[in-house]
Amino acid sequence: MPHRKNFLLNRLEPALLKKLAPHVSVVHLEQGQVLAKTHQLVQRVYFPHTGIISCVVELKGGGAIETGMIGNDGAWGASQALDSKVSLNHVLMQVPGTASVIDFDRVRQLASERPAFRDLLVQYEQFFLSQTQQTAACNAVHSIEARACKWFLRMNDLVGPDLPLTQEGLAQMLGVRRTSVTPIVIELQKGGMISYSRGRIHITDLEQLRASACECDQDVRSHYRRIFQTTEEDASLRSSGTTRYRVRDETNTTGLLS
Repeated sequence: MPHRKNFLLNRLEPALLKKLAPHVSVVHLEQGQVLAKTHQLVQRVYFPHTGIISCVVELKGGGAIETGMIGNDGAWGASQALDSKVSLNHVLMQVPGTASVIDFDRVRQLASERPAFRDLLVQYEQFFLSQTQQTAACNAVHSIEARACKWFLRMNDLVGPDLPLTQEGLAQMLGVRRTSVTPIVIELQKGGMISYSRGRIHITDLEQLRASACECDQDVRSHYRRIFQTTEEDASLRSSGTTRYRVRDETNTTGLLS
């Protein structure tokens, strides 16, 4: 079942996911595609299989900075479905990919009828909040080079070592000028950590990147493991496609999934 390519959906037991499937569609999302504008009503919830969703805070004067990224480890739009209907950020596809998509109202109804599903979404929102808080602290105190290395590591976790990314795009995600990013990219290439050509970055040495990154990469990993009670073994299982279910399905004989 393609929906199991998303870690959150993969945590649902087979019976629950099977009943959910008729209400889910799989879509391809292009790089740069806008999923929501700031203060726009949210219509759908996205559970990525591949690619990366970026949440970006837009600043007066045309500047912008990324506050969080979502890959196959999470979902976007769930908090709006559980609480309000408005996106607080500009949300777009940083890296193209596919996703399972559910209408906003379906998610809201399902979450009210299935405590296991609601709890899963709440857990992820706790992690995403911790990620944005970590990003705020990181942007305030760490060097641009350390932040760039941390950002590459996070991207590698979500989509692998080949990234369709321009220096302009990287500068925007870090909230700095391109002139600040260019010498860093050159130094990382000289150090053998990445290679860059025609809008694509390839990660060549993860260990060196980890050594050069700030501690925020490990802190974000720790937040995820703590909230979802996962281990390095779980990460290995996910990457190999092996299934391990952790969320119980509370039987419900009425409503959306009956």
